[in-house]
Amino acid sequence: MAKKRTFNDLGLSAKALDAIDKKGFEEPTAIQVITIPVMLRDDTNIIAQAQTGTGKTAAFGLPLIEMVNTDSKTVQALILVPTRELAIQVSEEINSLKGDKDIKIVPIYGGQSIDQQLRRLKKGVHIVVGTPGRVIDHLKRKTLKLGKIEHLIFDEADEMLNMGFIEDMEKIMKYTNPDKRTLLFSAIIPKRIKDLAHKYMDGYELLTVKKEPLTTDLTEQIYFEVKASDKFEALCRILDIEKDFYGLIFCRTRSDVGSLATRLMNRGYDAEAIHGDISQAQRERTLGKFRKQKVNILVATDVAARGIDVNNLTHVINYALPQDPELYVHRIGRTGRAGKEGTAITFITPSEYRRLMVIQRLAKTDIKKSKVPEVEDIIKAKKKKIYDDLTAILKNEIDTKYHNWAKNLLQDNNPTEILAAILNYCFDEELNPDVYGEIKEVGAKGKKLDQQGKARLFVALGKKDKINAKKLIKLIISKVLVKPQHIRDIQIMDKFSFITVPFEKAEKIVVSFKKGGKKPLISHAKKGKGKKGKQRKRRTRR
Repeated sequence: MAKKRTFNDLGLSAKALDAIDKKGFEEPTAIQVITIPVMLRDDTNIIAQAQTGTGKTAAFGLPLIEMVNTDSKTVQALILVPTRELAIQVSEEINSLKGDKDIKIVPIYGGQSIDQQLRRLKKGVHIVVGTPGRVIDHLKRKTLKLGKIEHLIFDEADEMLNMGFIEDMEKIMKYTNPDKRTLLFSAIIPKRIKDLAHKYMDGYELLTVKKEPLTTDLTEQIYFEVKASDKFEALCRILDIEKDFYGLIFCRTRSDVGSLATRLMNRGYDAEAIHGDISQAQRERTLGKFRKQKVNILVATDVAARGIDVNNLTHVINYALPQDPELYVHRIGRTGRAGKEGTAITFITPSEYRRLMVIQRLAKTDIKKSKVPEVEDIIKAKKKKIYDDLTAILKNEIDTKYHNWAKNLLQDNNPTEILAAILNYCFDEELNPDVYGEIKEVGAKGKKLDQQGKARLFVALGKKDKINAKKLIKLIISKVLVKPQHIRDIQIMDKFSFITVPFEKAEKIVVSFKKGGKKPLISHAKKGKGKKGKQRKRRTRR
């Protein structure tokens, strides 16, 4: 078996390794292993095939940080992304990896004050992360100059293609330094992307991660969508409503593992942590307690969890989505060992919904959305457990000293009152609903959702295509298993249409109608569209 490569093996500087260590990453993902050394060579263009959530931002971000010359105030790298959300995310991620290197990174996107962006650009910026429309705005104003850039990166190029940005991508390339390196990251490599590469890239190295088939026979997989600030509260509710929880909770970094384990212990749970910083002796002691169920919760990173051979886990919880979708299957497979059935639970924030759908597709599985348990349901579950425990005790012989004590208590007290007092004395804190905080419901960011869990979809077919409601329903159910009565609120316009479908079916419908580099026939409706007002042109600048 090939030795696992570490960040030390990739040619990064000591400062970069220190920044990675502080971030808490323990080992590189597959796309980072193959991309970072090639980027650091700085002698070729790159096309890298990588899915969302595989750690590709660090794959190009870490080498960029190494190569940026901080003495210069010119823009040295442009990263083009399809959406404003991704522009912010990529900018923040690279900022978190730069350590103490004085690199200026700015995101520019539509919807943000252009004057604010102008002020930041004038001060001098090394790396710009932008959406095509806003980048072109700045190029036309001559407030962004790309004549001296050394690296041009297209992130999620296939998505930019699907959203109609191909002409913008070509226009931007004409403003750039002809001697730059071009890096193109895409989940798929359709013909249009290859054509773009042949036209504008003077040769390139194709990097692909070898994928193994991902399958899982796990009985139940569910996810909860909550705000990041509500994750811990949601986790506590899950732990409390389960009768005999015994499982692993996965976090992405060492620091997250330590922090979560400490919070759980402070709240009274029997939890321990294992990660790359603990000694082998401590690891063995912790695993020994977990195997003997002296602790029922083990918080771990993926690296630290290797070699944990426990067959009777009831749950695996993804407190954070894994960087690599393949890790999802490796994590949850732990609950299906030795014929045991288990449950995999994943927490996502609204912006992570798309990444979860990628995992679902790759794993060829069905991850169902569930609702965080209500406080009253948790209290009922706790009372039921107390009742079952007391009933079990009654079936066994009880020490006579307790019989005598009970007789003395009952001499001067009403039986119901004394029992109520004992229950109050023993379980008042455990059954107190005030220990739980409020959790607000959220919808998936970027989707047109209503309170009933519906999604609004845009269909690029209308009356001019001789489409009607009946034909549209027939077209959809020919590709996706959805009941006709679940396709509601159909609006047929001249050139396009809108439909409303159950939230869990929306992504399957969108994916089923995607075709290579062509514009998608069905996509998520833009916010506020499909009810009132005119639909924007399909190729909307962001």
